[in-house]
Amino acid sequence: MAGNGLLDRRHFLQGGALAAAAVGAGGAATAETLTKAPWMTAPGTPFEGYGQPSRFEAKVVRIAGNPPNAPGTGASRTPLQALNGMITPNGLHFERSHSGIPDIDPDAHRFLIHGLVKRPLVFTLEALARYPMTSRIAFIECAGNSAVLFAKDPAAATVQGIHGLVSCAEWTGVPLAPLLDEAGVDPKAEWLLAEGADAAAMSRSVPLGKARDDALIALYQNGERIRPANGYPMRLLLPGYQGNMNVKWLRRIKLTEGPTHTKDETSRYSLLQQDGRVAEFKFPMDAKSVITQPSPGLAMKGPGLYEISGLAWSGNGKITRVEVSADGGQSWAPAALAEPVLSKALTRFRLPWRWTGGSAVLQSRATDETGYVQPTRAAQIAARGARGIYHCNLITSWGVAEGGEVKHVYA
Repeated sequence: MAGNGLLDRRHFLQGGALAAAAVGAGGAATAETLTKAPWMTAPGTPFEGYGQPSRFEAKVVRIAGNPPNAPGTGASRTPLQALNGMITPNGLHFERSHSGIPDIDPDAHRFLIHGLVKRPLVFTLEALARYPMTSRIAFIECAGNSAVLFAKDPAAATVQGIHGLVSCAEWTGVPLAPLLDEAGVDPKAEWLLAEGADAAAMSRSVPLGKARDDALIALYQNGERIRPANGYPMRLLLPGYQGNMNVKWLRRIKLTEGPTHTKDETSRYSLLQQDGRVAEFKFPMDAKSVITQPSPGLAMKGPGLYEISGLAWSGNGKITRVEVSADGGQSWAPAALAEPVLSKALTRFRLPWRWTGGSAVLQSRATDETGYVQPTRAAQIAARGARGIYHCNLITSWGVAEGGEVKHVYA
């Protein structure tokens, strides 16, 4: 057992611990435990054309930073604390819009590859769908996710409010590399400009090497057509790169000699340094993790056995290790990584915890396959200062009070 009640998962699964946890949570079973419930006395509802969650899950929704369907910039956040596993349902995937969500007619939409190519190509959705497709499970994270952690005081918010601008899905579509080969890329081209068909014409510069590596013109999200808020009818997927480089409502790709320095990569999404200079092209999202259960808004209900669970991810590859602390970083215990552990995808971690009812400070720390270790808040602020809002991946701390309330704290 590690410090402050953290247990090895193998020990938890042995010696009657599971049975003890069940008795502690629900009480001992009797002959009267199972009674005939009202829903067992009459037929249920008929089938629906598109399935919906249970009415008892009505509170599991995104929260928006601006009124629903309002024009202009805004975002809605994924309720990470209410989900499990690694895949985000399409209806809960976070959204980011620079000028509202366009209502695009797929039959009228066109995708252009031009610039430094031998022959420009224009694709309809139907033409693009004839190419061989592939699927990739990948997270997308807004570069501004978790920015509130740089603030002077801890945030009075849930995991959703702090970290909810990250989601993970299975994306299916056409790899970009063979399309570039078909267009015939000029040897002078080293970058491309990707532009969306929204009213903001949101656009970003992308290194050609990334485009040839694992970029995808995504048409499907978790098996169905991409939702309008996430780029219908097609979006660019750049696994591991900051969110808005994964351009939604993709309209064109222009091959260029150098970066275009668009408004969306000069006025924002750049990494502010401690000396006041800006690292304009910091693209991959570094290793990060967060405990989702228990977390603020999910109060502990008495001493006993609990499972600490959360998510870890890295834009530089696979997560190889997640450690959990229940004493504010004084001691650490390795968590179990739930399979599958995939490169540039969310990874679920779990660790049993015997809470005695006293105060505790929960933290998680991720390491990826490059050897990069998630930094403490003090280390990241020392390196960058506290004025930045992008690429925040510092260790998050949840304080558990004696009564079971969980809050965001600085440890």
